[in-house]
Amino acid sequence: MSRHGAPTLTPTHSAAGERVVIVASSWHDTIMNGLIAGAQRVLDEAGVAHRLVRAPGSFELPVISQAALAGGADAVVALGVIIRGGTPHFEYVSDATTQGILRVSLDAGRPVGFGVLTCDNEQQALDRAGLHGSVEDKGAEAAEAALVALAAVRDLHPAPAASAETAA
Repeated sequence: MSRHGAPTLTPTHSAAGERVVIVASSWHDTIMNGLIAGAQRVLDEAGVAHRLVRAPGSFELPVISQAALAGGADAVVALGVIIRGGTPHFEYVSDATTQGILRVSLDAGRPVGFGVLTCDNEQQALDRAGLHGSVEDKGAEAAEAALVALAAVRDLHPAPAASAETAA
């Protein structure tokens, strides 16, 4: 596990006024609580209105993320934990979740910060969960990525200025 080469993410415009939904899996409470806390901290510091919606598992993150964006969210932070077991379940769920989240983001044209941990064991997930003693905070990183991507999208497609007729 290394932070070597990790970027310093800085949004190019203020995130105040943006609406973000954190969609978080319900499995692995301790790990998820750390990921959620990291994402919430970043969004609070940015002055972003946000809410938390829980998903039954990581597999359901894409459809709930899609609903959040369709419901007016400007961005989503998707958080989950998938830990390898002794069956191919890990590969299927990891791939479906990753591809589903990507598809949701591309179809909506809005960012979904990817904070889904895919780990070989629980200790690897704990090390990335932003808890006391963790070496990484992937919840915070996913929220930062969502805000930076949202700023880039807004810079590329600014909202049209209000016309004199609309303002009247």
